[in-house]
Amino acid sequence: MSARPNQESAAPQAETTSPHRAGFACFVGRPNAGKSTLTNALVGQKVAITSNRPQTTRHTVRGIVHRDDAQLILVDTPGLHKPRTLLGERLNDVVRTTWAEVDVIGFCLPADQKLGPGDKYIVKELAGIRKTPKIAIITKTDLVESKALAEQLLAVSALAEELGFEWAEIVPVSAVGDKQVDLLADLIAPLLPESPPLYPEGDLTDEPEMVMVAELIREAALEGVRDELPHSIAVVVEEMLPREDRPADKPLLDIHANVYIERPSQKGIIIGPKGKRLKDVGTKSRKHIEALLGTPVFLDLHVKVAKDWQRDPKQLRKLGF
Repeated sequence: MSARPNQESAAPQAETTSPHRAGFACFVGRPNAGKSTLTNALVGQKVAITSNRPQTTRHTVRGIVHRDDAQLILVDTPGLHKPRTLLGERLNDVVRTTWAEVDVIGFCLPADQKLGPGDKYIVKELAGIRKTPKIAIITKTDLVESKALAEQLLAVSALAEELGFEWAEIVPVSAVGDKQVDLLADLIAPLLPESPPLYPEGDLTDEPEMVMVAELIREAALEGVRDELPHSIAVVVEEMLPREDRPADKPLLDIHANVYIERPSQKGIIIGPKGKRLKDVGTKSRKHIEALLGTPVFLDLHVKVAKDWQRDPKQLRKLGF
C-alpha cells in the first residue's frame, strides 16, 4: 500500500483547513453589565474581579482563550461612565485607549435592564469607531423570560440602526448559566486577524501576579460593605516572597499587602468588630490566591488611610492609576 495520500481525497482536506486566527477583543458596557463574569466564563477560570458593586474593574485584565482554530485575548475594561473624580476620568481614558487597539468590540447590555442613557452614550461613542467589528452581547439572560429578551434584542438592534451602523452579531448569553458562551467565542474567532497564537498554550492572562493578587484582595474587601465604600478601596501588594527554610514539598508564600481607604472613619468598616471583617477578607481572598498561584499562602493585611486618594494625582500614581 502506498504511503503517499490519494491526491483526490487530500484536496478537499486542504480546503477545509482554515488559517489560525489570534487577536484582541474587548467587552464594554455600563458598570456592572456582566463583563468580568463573561471574561471568566470564556477563559474557564477567574482572571477578572467580579462584584455586585458597580465600577469594580480598575485594570484592563486580559483573559486568554485557547482554541484549535484561534486564540482570543479578552481585554476587560472598566465600565464607561460620567466621571465624578480624577480616578473616574482616568478610567474612561483607559476604556477609549483600549477601544482604539482591539480587533473586535463586544458591547454588553444586561437582559434585565432597559436600554438607558448610559448605554446610548456608549453606543454613540462606538458608532464613531467605523472599522472595528462590533458585537452586541445581551448578558444575564437567565434573569428574564423570553419575551423580555426578545424586546431587548430588538431595542439594541434599533439603536444601532438609529446611529447609522450595524452590529456584526447580536448574541444573548448567560455566563452564570453557561448558555451560549461557546457560541460567542465561535462568533468572535472569525473576526480576528490571521495570526499564529500570541501567547503560549496554558497562559490564561498576562496580568502581573501581584496585580491579580491585589485585585482578589480588593474583591473580598468589597463584599458586604456599605454603598459608599467600593470606590474608596485600593489594594497594593508590597511584597510576595517564598518563606525561607521550608522543605521543597511544603512551600509557603508570604504576601504583605495594604488595603487603602480614604478616611479614618472608613477604617472601622473594613476591619470590623474585633477585626472580624478583615480576617474574613484574608480568609476569602487567600483561597482564591492559592488557587491562582498553586501554592499555600500566608497573607498579611494592613489597613491604611490615603486621604482622598481618588482626587489626588500623587496618590493615584502611588496606587498604580
